[in-house]
Amino acid sequence: MITDDDVQKAIDWLRDTALKAAKARAERAYLEEFRKVLKGQIMREHKDESLGAQEAIAYDDKRYRAHLDCIRTAIEADEHLRFLRVAAEAKIQAWQTQSANERGKL
Repeated sequence: MITDDDVQKAIDWLRDTALKAAKARAERAYLEEFRKVLKGQIMREHKDESLGAQEAIAYDDKRYRAHLDCIRTAIEADEHLRFLRVAAEAKIQAWQTQSANERGKL
């Protein structure tokens, strides 16, 4: 049984974590896009090589691999918050259904 207090806590949590969730999503998007910039910068450092070689060097560069680790961390944080938000929203929806069912019994 989901109580009114449970629902209020879920609503409060959604409101209170909205900025944190938005920042996590923005960080993820930024890092995913910056990956292209970093690859270009590394490739430019090896402009005497063929394009294929430049790309292989960029993908194998320790800076690129470190950046991929940052992307993984950002995705994990973003998805964790997203799953928690989905769970809070599901609790609210279940309460709405529960409340409608109780009204139907009257």
